[in-house]
Amino acid sequence: MGVKVAVIYYSSTGHVYQLAKAIEEGAIDAGAEVRVRKVAELAPPSAVASNPDWAEHAKATEDVPEATLEDLLWADAYLFGSPTRYGNVAAQLKQFIDTTGGIWFERKLVDKIVSGFTSSDEVHGGQESTILSLYNVFMHWGSIIVTPGYADDVVSAGGGNPYGVSSIHVDKNPTKQELAAANFQGRRVAEKAAQFVAGRG
Repeated sequence: MGVKVAVIYYSSTGHVYQLAKAIEEGAIDAGAEVRVRKVAELAPPSAVASNPDWAEHAKATEDVPEATLEDLLWADAYLFGSPTRYGNVAAQLKQFIDTTGGIWFERKLVDKIVSGFTSSDEVHGGQESTILSLYNVFMHWGSIIVTPGYADDVVSAGGGNPYGVSSIHVDKNPTKQELAAANFQGRRVAEKAAQFVAGRG
């Protein structure tokens, strides 16, 4: 059995979710066992219902399990995804991260392989700062950050973000190039996690 990878995300209208699914495929291609988990919605139902795309996506992903701390304890590697909110992580994902204090204190997040991904409405909508804000958390955890860098040409073709895959919300769906970059990031994280776990063993 391969390494265990948890893809934990928040998505309102579906872009980050689609990136998460492409990441899942890449990690599976690398031989990993993968859990895709959404975090709990904090917005009131009236806010979700007021946006047709938001309401449609919420309905379409009703069956996706919600993330728990057990998913973090289970996994060898994590990929966290969030839309950018003023250049930062969405409150829904931040709320989940804020529940990790107990297992962080017990050092159960040390040496986990981690990476981040995001989506925004604009080219300069805060994608890099959103991912870097995630990486601030991972450094506190003592985790090992693995970025896509420019380790494959698909990164440049998918927008050229070496910090982590990012999608520009121009269309309803990420581009094929962005999804290919996400697939690569999932594969890379799973491969590096496998190397690390094998070496530690």
